[in-house]
Amino acid sequence: MIIIVGLGNPGKEYMNTRHNIGFEVVDKLADEAGIDVAERKHKALIGKGVLDGHKVILAKPQTYMNLSGESVRELIDYYKVDEENELIVISDDISLEPGNIRIRIKGSAGGHNGLKNIIQHLGHDKFLRVKMGVGEKPKGYDLADWVLGHFTKEERPVLDESIERAADAIKLMMDGDAAAAMNKYNTKSAQK
Repeated sequence: MIIIVGLGNPGKEYMNTRHNIGFEVVDKLADEAGIDVAERKHKALIGKGVLDGHKVILAKPQTYMNLSGESVRELIDYYKVDEENELIVISDDISLEPGNIRIRIKGSAGGHNGLKNIIQHLGHDKFLRVKMGVGEKPKGYDLADWVLGHFTKEERPVLDESIERAADAIKLMMDGDAAAAMNKYNTKSAQK
C-alpha cells in the first residue's frame, strides 16, 4: 500500500491556486487510475485503488495547508504504512520556476508550512516528496497572496506539463526507484 498525499487548501476559492498544485497532481493520478477521491476520512478526501500495479490511497487533506500533518499522521496510523518508503507527499515550491519539479527522499520543510507540520507530526523528515515549482514571489508581494494566487494563462500549459511529469515520476517512485526518479525528473523544464 502506498499513500500519495497532495497538499492544498479545501474550498472552491482555492482551486487552481499555486498552493493547491498538490491537489492537481492527485487529481491527475486519480483520473489515470479511475479512482474517485471523494470519501471523507482521516481529515482528508481519499480514494482507494490500483495505480500502475500498486495499491494506493490518494489523499487531499482537508485541514488547510498548515495542519496537513494531522491528516497524514491519521492515514499512516490507520493503514500502517512504512512512512519512509510508502508515503509520497506532493507540495508547491516557490524556489522552483513554474514547470520544474524536484524529488526528495528527505530534507527540511524549506519554509513550507504544510511540510513543516507533516515533519512535526511524523517526528522526522525522511519521507518521499515531489516539489512542484510555482515560481518565486515577485518583489513587494505578500507571500500568502502569492501562493494563494492563481496561475496566469501563460503559466498554465507549463504547469499542466509539469503535472504530467510529476505523475510519471511518482510511478517510478512507487516502483522503489526514487533515485532514478530524481535523476530523470530533477531537471529544469524544457519550456521557459
